[in-house]
This record gives sequence, structure tokens and C-alpha cells, in this order.
Amino acid sequence: MEGMDRRMTTARIEDLLEIMARLRDPQGGCPWDVEQTFATIAPYTVEEAYEVADAIDRRDMPGLRDELGDLLLQVVFHARMAEEEGAFAFGDVVASICDKMVRRHPHVFGDENVGDAAAQTVAWEEHKKRERDAAGHADSSALAGVARGLPEWQRAVKLQHKAAKVGFDWPGPAPVIEKLHEEIDEVRAEFAAVAADPGDGAARERLEDELGDLLFVCANLARHAKVDVGNALRRANLKFERRFRAMETMAAQDGIELSSLSLDAQDGYWNKAKAAERK
Repeated sequence: MEGMDRRMTTARIEDLLEIMARLRDPQGGCPWDVEQTFATIAPYTVEEAYEVADAIDRRDMPGLRDELGDLLLQVVFHARMAEEEGAFAFGDVVASICDKMVRRHPHVFGDENVGDAAAQTVAWEEHKKRERDAAGHADSSALAGVARGLPEWQRAVKLQHKAAKVGFDWPGPAPVIEKLHEEIDEVRAEFAAVAADPGDGAARERLEDELGDLLFVCANLARHAKVDVGNALRRANLKFERRFRAMETMAAQDGIELSSLSLDAQDGYWNKAKAAERK
């Protein structure tokens, strides 16, 4: 039975590879699929990864199954385009990740010992560094290896984490909160400068810089709190959406169009939505 299940799984992967090949066939394939490139597909790959995270957050198992399928399709799509260029094929992708997992887990597939998850994280980073060195990457910075294609909030946390490994870090959340207040004051000052002269391009650039600094410190505060920034923001988005929709429903029940109300009146519905949640 186990061998049959394995053959069925392999056959379905082969089916997906064949479907992708037919979609990309210049003679009779799908025109949209045929004209795609790595660059045009990359945003969809990122989007599908977020949809997987959303399904997990909602504990939607049927949805997670479907979203994982969509994400797998992205891998197959990129691998097919690479195969067409003669670079590599899907089988090479699988072989590469299998080799990497075995190589980076010598405590599982070899005779090394790792005490706990924290020690494994350190060992994992050491393996990655050795791999970069072996590949001839010249970047010797402590910040090496942080991909530029990551969402910027995630990249900020990774940069901060790597800097912290060499001791460049605040000792706890208190000084980070102090820095947060400092950055808010600087943002306030730049807003005033822009308001004084809306046409001042330099002031707008300074405002953007200060807002970036503020967000960077927020990410650092989340790191010190051991809170995932993406999860925290996702929960905030869900909360806002839930309460705003409740506002719309309450206003509609009162026969009122929400957009016709003043901000104070809208805040009244917002407070009602919050109170209803607490109940």
C-alpha cells in the first residue's frame, strides 16, 4: 500500500509537470502562460505564499490544501521556464532541496549532536555561511545572505537579527521604545515642514526617510517582543476589516450610508463595533 501511494503521488506530480508543459507550448498552449517570464510570475509567487499564510491563520484546511497547490504550481512554472532555457528542470529543484536538507541536518542524517532548537538555529546559519563561502561569495559582512527580494518588513527583522549576533543590539525593549518616541517626534517635525511648503521635494524625501526609520524601529520592537511582524500586521488588518464591516452593517441597519456621516459619527459606530466584539 505504501509503495502504491508513493507511485500515485509521483504520477500526480508528473501530471502537473505535463500540464505546465502543455500550457507553455508555443504551438497550442495558453497565450498568457506562454508569454510569461520569471519577472512577471515572481509577484504571483509571493502572493501565493501569503495566501498560504492566510489559510493557516484562518485554520482553513481545505483552503490550505488548495493554496499549497497554487504555490506548488508556482514552483513548477519557474522550473518549466528554466528547463526551456536549458538551465535546470523540476527534478533538479527537488534534488537540490533534498541535498540541502540532508547537508544542513547532520544531527539527523549524520553523527553530530545538537542540544536544542536554539543550537540548531546557530548551526543552520553556520552551514549557510560555509555554503556561501564554498560558492565563492565575496561578501564577508555579518549581514551577508539577507535576500533583497524579501518583503521589506521581513528583511528589516533579518538585518537586525544578524547585527544582533555581533552585539549590535539594544539590551531590551525599553530603549527601543525610547527610540520609537524619538522617531515619532522626527516624523512630526517633517510633517510640519511639508505642511509649511507642500512643494518642497526635499522635505517630502526627509518625511519618507523618517517614516522608514519609524517602521524600522517598530520591526525591531516586535523582534525584541519575539512577535512576528507579518503575523502582527495580518492580525491588525483582520481586526480592522472585521470592525469596519461591522460598522457598515450597523449603519445600514439604521438606514444610514456610512460615507454620509461625519468622522465623529463614524467613530461612534467604530466604538459600537469594538464594544460588540468585547461582548
